Amino acid sequence: MWHRDAVFAFLVAMVVAALLTPLAARFARGIGAIDFPRARGLSQTPTPRLGGLAILAGVAIAAAIWLPATIHLQRVPHAPKGSGGTVHTWAILAGAAVITLVGAIDDWRALPPVVKLVGQIAAAVIAVEGGVSVTDVTLPFFGSLQFPNEGGELSAIWLVGLMNVVNFSDGVDGLAAGLCTIDGVAFAIIVFDLPGGSAAAAVLAAMTAGASLGFLFFNFPPAKVFMGDSGANLLGYLLGVVCVIGSLKTPAVVALVVPLLILAVPFLDTGFVVAKRLKYRRKPWSADANHFHHRMARIGFSQRKTVAYMYGWTLTLACVALALRLVPYHRHGRYHPAWLVVMIAIGLIALSASIYLVYVLEILKFRGLRSRQMRTADPATSEHEIDERVRHDVETGEFDRVEEEPDDDEQPDDDEQRGVG
Repeated sequence: MWHRDAVFAFLVAMVVAALLTPLAARFARGIGAIDFPRARGLSQTPTPRLGGLAILAGVAIAAAIWLPATIHLQRVPHAPKGSGGTVHTWAILAGAAVITLVGAIDDWRALPPVVKLVGQIAAAVIAVEGGVSVTDVTLPFFGSLQFPNEGGELSAIWLVGLMNVVNFSDGVDGLAAGLCTIDGVAFAIIVFDLPGGSAAAAVLAAMTAGASLGFLFFNFPPAKVFMGDSGANLLGYLLGVVCVIGSLKTPAVVALVVPLLILAVPFLDTGFVVAKRLKYRRKPWSADANHFHHRMARIGFSQRKTVAYMYGWTLTLACVALALRLVPYHRHGRYHPAWLVVMIAIGLIALSASIYLVYVLEILKFRGLRSRQMRTADPATSEHEIDERVRHDVETGEFDRVEEEPDDDEQPDDDEQRGVG
């Protein structure tokens, strides 16, 4: 029954979000909540924001139909204290409404970073007070790590962190919505299978994925509307809630590994950017153009090609998380050789894809392209000068644009005409 509910919740959230997204865009134009082209952005035309309002409506309507007023988390026998509990659906939706409102105001009239942070904390606290809190986590090889007194604070930090992680990844048409669709579906499947996993949490994950997909119909490049902070923060919040009540509060060994794998791409992107900002003594929340999608644009990827690669990477890691839970490579304390080989193969594929994207596409290909651009722009430049400049550009990710004159017989494609890729 719960599996059927998850499918219906996914479909209803998708349809509602798809129907309301054009209305949200019209409302955004009416009040002036418009994203204008800027130096660090990849959009080339003024685009309305506030797509998060449609996503919230899709989730709220589906939740009103399929989520119970109180979610009772089962306590598995022999599980550590704190693996069960009660979560109030009204608190989840109230926190979602708060963060969407704060994000919508920021989409309309830019708020100072501290005000946005206060709004994120407020939404997280509402959810925690409603039962979205972890008191112990099962770690591979170490067992249960318990924190009965710090669980609320740690859960709030997790929710705020995930809001910012998703928000940071929302920098190219269709990226955040597509990633959250994949992540939501993966969470829904895995949570249903976890011992002690909440079926209601799986349904929440499904409706989050459905609302993201409904919005994606209008956000896939070239986007007709942006989700804005109202949508990015909301999706990060909802996925954070799903992680807590659907995965982290279960005694399964993969409970902590699952969200880290499924959300690895936005985590890596955020970690990469924040580390670079700290390295060069910039504020972690300062804006720049060093995200994965920015770097892909600089090496010649169109927006559609960028999101396709990022979707593929996310899907590959999600498959690893699914395999860890669903492939019977370890049962009753013993390893099954054939299934273990399958798991190793899946892991190697995911590792290879990650290395390819992070190192080859982001660094090696960029190094070769940069060298060719400088040689074409100034043939008199010495090899030593080129090597030094390329080394600096690769290390910092900052460089002056080098313009190349196209050949007479070359015509720019549609993405180049828009200035993307």
